[in-house]
Order: sequence, then C-alpha cells, then structure tokens
Amino acid sequence: MATTKAPDAGRRSDRSRRAIHDAALALVTEQGYRRTTIEGIAARAGVGKQTIYRWWPSKAAVLMDAFLDLAGRTAEDAGGAPDPDGAASSGGSAPGFPDTGDLAADLKTVLRATVDELNNPVLEAVTRALTAEGIVDAKLGAEFVQQLLDPQLALYVTRLRAAQEAGHVRAEVDPRIALELLIGPLMHRWLLRTLPLTHAYADEVVDYAVGGLTPRA
Repeated sequence: MATTKAPDAGRRSDRSRRAIHDAALALVTEQGYRRTTIEGIAARAGVGKQTIYRWWPSKAAVLMDAFLDLAGRTAEDAGGAPDPDGAASSGGSAPGFPDTGDLAADLKTVLRATVDELNNPVLEAVTRALTAEGIVDAKLGAEFVQQLLDPQLALYVTRLRAAQEAGHVRAEVDPRIALELLIGPLMHRWLLRTLPLTHAYADEVVDYAVGGLTPRA
C-alpha cells in the first residue's frame, strides 16, 4: 500500500504568508492604505481573516511585514546594495555601502539607487502609505524607523565616520546630521512632488552637501 505524506504545514504556512503579503501590497497600491482592510486582504489572499490575526495584530503590522519582505526581495533581485564597477571595499565601510575612497562618488552611487527605489512603482505606493500613516500613528512611525530606516541610516554614519578617519570630512561634523543633509532633500522632493526626482538632482545634493563637510583650507 502506498504511503501518503502528511501535509507540510510549514510550506503551507509560507505560501499563506506570501499570499497575504502580496494581497496587502496589491490592495494598498490599488486603493490606498485607508481603504484597505483585513477582510479585503484575507479575501484577496484566499485565507480566513483569523489566519491574519493569528500572525499580525493589525493591518499596519501586515503591511509593514509585507513591505520589509518586498524590500528584501527587491534588494536580492538587484544583487544587493550598489557597488560601482565591482570595486572592493577599502575596509572602512559597512557591508552594503561602497567605499572606493571617493566620498562624493560613493554617496552619488547610493543616492542614485535611492532615487530609483523611490521612483519604483512597485515600492512607491507602499512607501508613501507607510510614511504618511506613520505621521499620524506614532507606534507605526516608530516601527517604520526602527525596522527600515535606522539600519539604512547606520550605513551612512559608518561611511561618513570612515571619511572622517581618512581626513575627507571635518572631525567636528556630526555624521547623523550630515546624512540628513543628503537624504532630507530627496525625501522632501519625493513626498511633496515639488519637482522630478532624478539622478542629476541626487548628484547636485551630494555636491552641495560634501562641499560643506570637507576640510576648509
């Protein structure tokens, strides 16, 4: 008599989670965060809403988890963080942030990649939804910063400190404030849609910021 394998609960669970992630991302893209509901996500994913509540406490938690998963998959598909010309790190940078010895060039590489991510239609709607909701929902905003932004900002801090050690940035410069000079303008233009967000703009932001960070004669 042929034996029948027991269903793989782990595999079924992974499929359900991915279906819920995909459903949440699709609905937020199609109709916005506020009109997206747990019931709608469950229906789109083909699961019961109790399945969702078993894993996540709220709609915001579902979307956050889905976004983090999507961001991870997008980075993997892109081959990881940018590394111009395949240049090896000089040893002063954190993994994922280039350190070719040319601070301006490295920052332009990263900011150009940021522009591409913000303009990516797959990521844009969800990023806007989480950013906007995080303004009115302090708990969600803190989670968004802790899980997504802080790890990325830490890479800037590490690279800027390496530049300080190499004498390319003034010793008294606070890296945390310096990185805001770089990221802040991009987010302002992107969030408010004041003007197009382009590589050329990212390059100019770097030139303006680095000009104020480097040692003075």
